[in-house]
Amino acid sequence: MLFNSWTFLVFIVVVLALYYNLPFRWQNRMLLAASCLFYAAWDWRFLILLVASTSIDFVVGLKIHQTQSSRARTWLLVLSCGANLGILGFFKYFNFFSANAAIALAWFGLGVSAATLDLILPLGISFYTFHSMSYTIDIYRGRMVPTRSFPDYMLFVMYFPQLVAGPIARAVALIPQVVMPRAVTHSAVIEGLWLTLWGLFKKMVIADNLAPLVDATFELGQAPSGGQCLLALYAFAFQIYCDFSGYTDIARGLARLMGFQL
Repeated sequence: MLFNSWTFLVFIVVVLALYYNLPFRWQNRMLLAASCLFYAAWDWRFLILLVASTSIDFVVGLKIHQTQSSRARTWLLVLSCGANLGILGFFKYFNFFSANAAIALAWFGLGVSAATLDLILPLGISFYTFHSMSYTIDIYRGRMVPTRSFPDYMLFVMYFPQLVAGPIARAVALIPQVVMPRAVTHSAVIEGLWLTLWGLFKKMVIADNLAPLVDATFELGQAPSGGQCLLALYAFAFQIYCDFSGYTDIARGLARLMGFQL
């Protein structure tokens, strides 16, 4: 479900209509359900992976807070980071490393086939992994106490505006906004609408219109000229910048419409 799609427009209108008419506690439950629906629209199977992997940090966060031994606290943090980075590394780099290991072994005359699994990279895995890790790290550093509400913790991790491409928010900054009632002011709505529209402009008008120019240069059948290379280089830089910063502005704008500050 892309931010610049008609499906998402219907989705966000329904979410905001419900949000503005629900009491605080039900707002959180509705946002969590909406975030699950948002992610499951891509592939519901990876929603199970998301919940399973981030549940580790919820339990570890409670254990770190309850444990007095600095050594035990350190090992619990290592467990959290190791589990998160292990899952991330497996899905993101297994095929890459297995293919390159086979090439390296071939240099020594060892004919080994690459055991690739053709893994599908779960949507937003880097972002929600580091979101979740920030939770245990902030607890370990004594910057916050863990929340005992698993739904509130999952909303922090899965909050749909920032779920698939950030911005990455520290737990110490976002969880207090999750667990406390939020005020939606007139100025916040104006700021949210402006950020959302500005982000859509950068994404749809600038980035999406630079993409054909860049693709045409890189797909030339013959070597492009120096001028074409230079133009494509700068066009690609602006395309990537406007694509990511546009997404970030939309995420921040949608959050402001709900009283969050990313």
